[in-house]
Amino acid sequence: MLIKEYRICMPLTTEEYRVGQLYTISKHSHQESEKGEGVEVVKNEPHEDPVHGPGQFTEKRVHLSSKLPSWARAVTPRIFYITEKAWNYYPYTITADARSLQCSFLPKFSIYIETKYEDNCGDSENIFRSDKILGDHEVSFLDIAFDEIPERYYRSLEDPRFFSSAKTGRGPLREGWRQHTKPIMCSYKLVSVKFEVWGLQTRVEQFVHKVIRDILLIGHRQAFAWVDEWCGMTMEEVRRYERETQEATNELIGLVAPTILVSEVGQPTATHSAPASAPSTPLSDEPPDFLAPPKTRPRKKSAPETLTLPALQERAGAE
Repeated sequence: MLIKEYRICMPLTTEEYRVGQLYTISKHSHQESEKGEGVEVVKNEPHEDPVHGPGQFTEKRVHLSSKLPSWARAVTPRIFYITEKAWNYYPYTITADARSLQCSFLPKFSIYIETKYEDNCGDSENIFRSDKILGDHEVSFLDIAFDEIPERYYRSLEDPRFFSSAKTGRGPLREGWRQHTKPIMCSYKLVSVKFEVWGLQTRVEQFVHKVIRDILLIGHRQAFAWVDEWCGMTMEEVRRYERETQEATNELIGLVAPTILVSEVGQPTATHSAPASAPSTPLSDEPPDFLAPPKTRPRKKSAPETLTLPALQERAGAE
């Protein structure tokens, strides 16, 4: 098992990000969906936990098929989806709770994530309590402005180095922004990847962590770049937006009979608790080193504008 802790700072407060996170996940899921593909929301309902208190439970089916990289499509069934269950007790969130996500056609593979949000620049030590972790784990700071993302997901309008918020006056972000920016918050994410296949374990676990790193960077960049869209929304308003977007996304996807799904299994040794689902960004098209030669491509300097939600806009205009 490979365990890493990611710390992602944002020029927001945790209370602001509570709304921004829900908005970003909903909008991104809709943008990445098309007929038969995308994120289908099965359940989204209040949930009470005896320890963490009131929260929100969601169950999603992530239809992937065509969004898998070519090397993965060669070894997986033509149609399948994964099931994700999340418990959001913000500012503490859990994905899969006492169960990890495990793929039925790769029974020895699982991912488990725990997230906590705090109003600081990522300087809280031992936030996940070291007694829950076996051995040391790597801590990586992810910079939403200056860490590169795969060029296919780069959008100039979502680049924090150039984006300036009209509503909040925040941005663009300059070198060293985490040391002098106010307000500032940090997403602490403890990620465990487990692939128990001799000879492949280390390489597969490292590759999956790279994919997760890219997903985290893209999601947090978008949350900041879209701040003028969600800033000022109440929880009631963002929940309504979430419901309307989910309905539109489910209609867009349509019903697809799955042949493979992710099942729930016992939590792995040295488990942790994790975040309400991060945006379901398509996996990178670049294969791991042991499946294809590495590619070196320059960062894309410009890209099309962010997609819009025409279905929701038309619906809003009719009301």
